[in-house]
Amino acid sequence: MPQETLDSLAAAPETLKTVLLYHVVDGEARARDVAELSSAETLNGESVELETTDGGVKVNDAKVVQADVTASNGVIHVIDEVLIP
Repeated sequence: MPQETLDSLAAAPETLKTVLLYHVVDGEARARDVAELSSAETLNGESVELETTDGGVKVNDAKVVQADVTASNGVIHVIDEVLIP
């Protein structure tokens, strides 16, 4: 992410909150569950597009590089870029 984008988000807490919540989906969705979905609603109210191919899973244009990381508050799917709503 470009430094100017980071600076802009740091200066605007509500915008930063919107971006962060765009990375979170309510509930627990494991990789096997995501494979059957074409989209998911995020906690900021917008949807992300999900695409499953032989090459893996994409969230919008970001590739899932590690799936099903168990955390104390849910499941994390690591992607290779920051999603901007």
